[in-house]
Amino acid sequence: MKRLLIGAVVLAAAGGAAFWALTAPTRLGPDEKPTPAPDATKGSYVFAMAGCASCHAAPSAKGDERLKLGGGLAFKTAFGTFYAPNISPDPKAGIGAWSVEDIVTAMRYGTSPGGAHYYPAFPYASYRRMTLDDSFDLAAYLKTLPAVDTISKPHEVPFPFNVRRGLGLWKLLFVDPTPVIALPKPDPVLERGRYLVEGPGHCGECHTPRNPIGGIDRSRWLGGAPALEGDGFTPDITPHPKAIGAWSISDIAFYLEQGLTPDGDAVGGAMAHVVENTAKLTKDDRTAIATYLKAVPAIEPPPKKPKS
Repeated sequence: MKRLLIGAVVLAAAGGAAFWALTAPTRLGPDEKPTPAPDATKGSYVFAMAGCASCHAAPSAKGDERLKLGGGLAFKTAFGTFYAPNISPDPKAGIGAWSVEDIVTAMRYGTSPGGAHYYPAFPYASYRRMTLDDSFDLAAYLKTLPAVDTISKPHEVPFPFNVRRGLGLWKLLFVDPTPVIALPKPDPVLERGRYLVEGPGHCGECHTPRNPIGGIDRSRWLGGAPALEGDGFTPDITPHPKAIGAWSISDIAFYLEQGLTPDGDAVGGAMAHVVENTAKLTKDDRTAIATYLKAVPAIEPPPKKPKS
């Protein structure tokens, strides 16, 4: 019995050590450097691609007010309520004391300067597909924005989801920097569209359903999903006839610029903020996004729940 007890203790210790090693937060490596040096001017364009203002600016902000990234927007999920943090350059309330490398580490690996895992409400699983140059340029641009002294709200996450170390296992399972969709043949426009949608644009974070532990279901990529908040539904944006299959590439590109559907309906809700970002992209980039969306596998939209 004594030997069995000792063996159990040894196995438990070994298991704990393995868990601790597997779940260790990852930081930016010494060889992960931008080429050339970070460019804040280019970063302003990446800022639009990544849609940072949509979550971190005040919901009613317009114009230059969207550059004040004081956070506070609530995301009520099955795992708890997450609040967008202050990512302005304020040295105390925001990320003003962070280095550019700290910011890039957060975006690429979901790791804080103090070595803690971030919750995937922060779309680092998508930002991991961004190029190093784009990541560093964006970080440099964030440093130039107005400082906001709003204190970030703490997340309201119950046990066991409040044990951040466990997020290391989640990352092992679901953070995959490889492309989601394989392209049928090399095509610069499609490749650019895939990069924008799967990477900085992080479209799949809202338009793709998740499994019970919050991992994106790649088999239903962009096939629509329950909205993060309320009882709404984020639509299927694949070429399925019940989705946007009847839309042309120019229809999609126009929607991303003007927020109008082929039927003349105006964009609303959270997507209105997205269009504020995509309208700032070049015509070529909007066309690339549209071309990619027409090329992904069509997904049958799930049946809508009847209103109670």
